[in-house]
Amino acid sequence: MPQRPAPIDLTADTLAHYEDCAEAFREGTRDHDVRQNIDALLGAIEAAAPFTILDFGCGPGRDLATFNARGHHAIGLDGAEAFVKMARRDTGCEVWHQNFIALDLPRAHFDGVFANASLFHTPRAAAPHVLAALFDTLKPRGVLFCSNPHGNNQEGFAGTRYGCYYDLPAWQALVRDAGFTEICHYYRPPGRPRREQPWLATVWRKPA
Repeated sequence: MPQRPAPIDLTADTLAHYEDCAEAFREGTRDHDVRQNIDALLGAIEAAAPFTILDFGCGPGRDLATFNARGHHAIGLDGAEAFVKMARRDTGCEVWHQNFIALDLPRAHFDGVFANASLFHTPRAAAPHVLAALFDTLKPRGVLFCSNPHGNNQEGFAGTRYGCYYDLPAWQALVRDAGFTEICHYYRPPGRPRREQPWLATVWRKPA
């Protein structure tokens, strides 16, 4: 029986995909409106502004620039070197080059973590470790925002990108097991029938 690939191996093709199409990805997502998600994160943070935010999977830096423009101290993180270079150049923010499943994050440092369209690329076997790292890097009462394409708990490659597509109960169980408590969840884009809302957004708090 073939040996199942290790989680670190499953990320290689996904990162190579984004390295190869970095410029096209930036142009294709430049005008995506995720203000609902940004407001959901910022509105749940209880600390006094300005906040220290980790944009987890920041890509070319679109949302990193938004946090910065709103006066917050935003740091980006991405596994694709091309995105890291773009985000640094375009935003002037600090951006860390780290694979999601080989994280080295400071403890109790961030008021909020913004994981928009990123965590679903984490192989299921590595998800508890990644969520634990995000839990540890948040300050007590800090907030984690996640938005992922949802599904029926299938996992695997879609072309050259690896993804996990959880339904709501499975995702809730996974994040709660990491120690978080749920604040709210909703489906996107807003104002459409559920069958036309491919994105599941969830907002979580790290208990004091």
